[in-house]
Amino acid sequence: MAQILVRNLEDQLKTRLQRRAKRHGQSMEAEARDILRNALRKEEAQSVGFGTATVALFSGQGIGLEKGEEIPEWRGFPLQPISFDE
Repeated sequence: MAQILVRNLEDQLKTRLQRRAKRHGQSMEAEARDILRNALRKEEAQSVGFGTATVALFSGQGIGLEKGEEIPEWRGFPLQPISFDE
């Protein structure tokens, strides 16, 4: 197994890591491994847009989309809250 050494860690960060490890009932080293493992697992997940993910989820379910068809992504448009006033 590989090892790493982390230098110049802020005191406050070390304290937070100690507290988190204690809450989870494990050593600081084990907690740091879990944090790194989870952070890198999320990074490896391929990110797709909402429209593409929706099509993948509902393809072939009779909603008018063919397999592989994409819903265009809306980027750069500001979100407007719904107004219930008349």
